[in-house]
Amino acid sequence: MKKMFKLQWLSVLMLALVLVGCGAKEDTNKETVSKEDQQVEKTSYKVKDDRGVEVEFTAVPKTIVSLQPSNTEILFSLGVGDKIVGATKYDTYPEEAQKIERVSDSTKFNSERILALKPDVVIAYTTGGKDEENLNGLKGLEAAGIKVFAIQSAESFDDVYGDIEQIATVMGIKDKGDKLNEDIKAKIADVQAKVKDVKKQKSIYLEISPKPSIYTAGSDTFQQEILDTANVKNVFDELQGWKPVSEEDVIVKNPEVILTTVDYMKDPAAEILSRDGWNSITAIQNKAVYYIDTDISNRPGPRISEAVELIAKAAYPELFK
Repeated sequence: MKKMFKLQWLSVLMLALVLVGCGAKEDTNKETVSKEDQQVEKTSYKVKDDRGVEVEFTAVPKTIVSLQPSNTEILFSLGVGDKIVGATKYDTYPEEAQKIERVSDSTKFNSERILALKPDVVIAYTTGGKDEENLNGLKGLEAAGIKVFAIQSAESFDDVYGDIEQIATVMGIKDKGDKLNEDIKAKIADVQAKVKDVKKQKSIYLEISPKPSIYTAGSDTFQQEILDTANVKNVFDELQGWKPVSEEDVIVKNPEVILTTVDYMKDPAAEILSRDGWNSITAIQNKAVYYIDTDISNRPGPRISEAVELIAKAAYPELFK
């Protein structure tokens, strides 16, 4: 009888242990799922782009297509350029960018190739037009399941700082974005410290298109902010935007320094120096005509501090010896 009771007791005990074990296992599974859920919540984040769209990321993007050269430069400056798998044909800086597959000419992009690359995000651009996202195919990419983060083309230094902050946030490295902005501002401040005591601003004529259709940059342009920051006087600052000017207009303005960003002729500075009728201009007489790298001076990206320095050095070389 005792033996039977003992066997029954052992059976009950074993059954209890099995149930406890199952319960423990079930609790462990619940705990694991809970941790995974917490991890998803922790890594999931939203960033608002310049269309006003909140783009949600469940993980930091590992592959990127960049559809604007300035954004490509920002990505490289943030140390994540190696994640770019598609870029535009104008993405020439830094040198590593030239090795990236071309999927766009900056105005049109190859949707099929982008879809084949399966990027985690396409960092696109917008000029702010109401229907532009439909016109340039962004909606089509999104409909195919590709995340699109659109940035409006920068028109000021503050816009550039904002672009850097946005892209850094998308890439989960906001602290690096903050540091990059601090470094850019510090370099600009260093240049400004050198030119702040200039008693009379040098007068500058900036040529962005040569003869026969001469164009310059007036106020309300990105180039005007660069000139202002370098403490020089734009002789055509009364104009708004990018405007055509005549040779007579330039001669009458009589700039002390002439800068050209034209990069599609062999020696644009020499061509300006040789123009008939321009020998009365002070800049021509002093041979103060210089080519300024068009990508640095025209591209609203991390090299804006270099643009300011190039202009300041051309105007006040004696302050940078």
